[in-house]
Amino acid sequence: MPRPSIGRKVCCLPESTRFGPLDSHANTQDAIILTVDEYEVIRLIDVEELQQEACAQRMGVARSTVQLMYQQARKKIGEAIVNTRPLFIEGGNYRLYEDHERSIACVPCHRHHCRGRK
Repeated sequence: MPRPSIGRKVCCLPESTRFGPLDSHANTQDAIILTVDEYEVIRLIDVEELQQEACAQRMGVARSTVQLMYQQARKKIGEAIVNTRPLFIEGGNYRLYEDHERSIACVPCHRHHCRGRK
């Protein structure tokens, strides 16, 4: 029997979850789905400039998991840009930080969603 999956820790949900080309009539049926946990990896590594090891600690997963998720997320983002397809952020295997975890592990992000969010 497989081990039960524990959700990856995510600081906060994105403000916007739909992105896409402005100059075409892209079909939302062709949208690429970036999961919330893949979004968090991109946020931590590319925006917060954390190393993969620090990212893995924040999310409560192995570094190899972060490496795989980062690779998959970048491929999806690249495909959306190059092939002019909409990108939706939804789903995934995640759980939001609890209040006590946020105060310990999560520094206030640039959007200030980490402070006092319930």
